[in-house]
Amino acid sequence: MSQIVSPSLLSANFGNLQEDLKMINSSNADWLHIDIMDGVFVPNLSFGPPVLKYVAELCEKPLDVHLMVVNPMSYLPAVKELNARIMNIHYEACTHLHRAVTQIKDAGMMAGVTLNPSTPVCLLKDIIQELDLVLLMSVNPGFGGQKFIPHTVNKVRELREMIDAAGSKAIIEVDGGVNVETAKLLVEAGSDALVAGNAVFKDANPHAIIDALRGM
Repeated sequence: MSQIVSPSLLSANFGNLQEDLKMINSSNADWLHIDIMDGVFVPNLSFGPPVLKYVAELCEKPLDVHLMVVNPMSYLPAVKELNARIMNIHYEACTHLHRAVTQIKDAGMMAGVTLNPSTPVCLLKDIIQELDLVLLMSVNPGFGGQKFIPHTVNKVRELREMIDAAGSKAIIEVDGGVNVETAKLLVEAGSDALVAGNAVFKDANPHAIIDALRGM
């Protein structure tokens, strides 16, 4: 089975965003990954409502929205308004996780939960059957272009065992330092979806990179 590929908008050329979105539309990418940062949960800021509205209007791929913010559920109406396929919230930012996951599903979106590199996958054991997706960060969130953290491969393997044992249908997605080399390790460990930023947008032939990742 091919991997789901979700190119990360964070690595796009914001001086020529329309062209990069045209490239994504014409590619075999499955989703478009959008990181929303508040400057508090992570050091950086990313996209505001006007840019997100513009992206949602131009992008023909389902939106994979990743909230790196301290109060993710306050963004629920805005993410729903984008007609996003996935709303992904951080375990570390959500005190009442089961309630939040239920609200995301009730809003008609897939519910995803993200784990930072230092957060163990075992913390999702009691909710794994409720999740549509788990995003494992393979870098510390907040910056693009970081080096892949090798221990993520073990986390993918452990999470795959947990999902299979529970009979969950959750997708395993990985974000950070993903390229053709690291993707091979992640796929062997049991990943289902790959977020790729620089590997796609900085390559001379982004379509070929997307196809290579999908074909893993």
